[in-house]
Amino acid sequence: MQLALQTDYALRTLIYLAHKSQRVTVAEISNFYGISNAHVAKVVNQLARRGFLRSIRGIGGGIEIKQEPAGIRVGDVIQAMEGNTRLLECVDTEGVCIIEQFCKLKRVLAHAETLQMDYLNNVSIADILPTVRQVTQIEELEE
Repeated sequence: MQLALQTDYALRTLIYLAHKSQRVTVAEISNFYGISNAHVAKVVNQLARRGFLRSIRGIGGGIEIKQEPAGIRVGDVIQAMEGNTRLLECVDTEGVCIIEQFCKLKRVLAHAETLQMDYLNNVSIADILPTVRQVTQIEELEE
């Protein structure tokens, strides 16, 4: 499975918010990662609609993580952003292939999908946060 760019940005946004543990702006995130404001804004909108973060409008507004980073599973974020994470259509759909009656590949791929999602759902945003020192080094390079 290859993740869409928006899923990558969603994970990066959650990592940034979890690391900062305070309200930030879309511009701060896009500047830190060197990615488009528009892309980050779109991802932030999707993450807010899916309940991963809170968006506050107006003066003093911004975005903040809605729950503890340890409670946000990487697999849940991927599933929310990607929707269908099937390796092949036949894994969860009957009648799409002529060899379905004797195909062993479907079972293998279904098992691989289960292993992958089980693993990703055992990793939280808190598990993948950079250290303060690592982020500080990046910020110093940008100055």
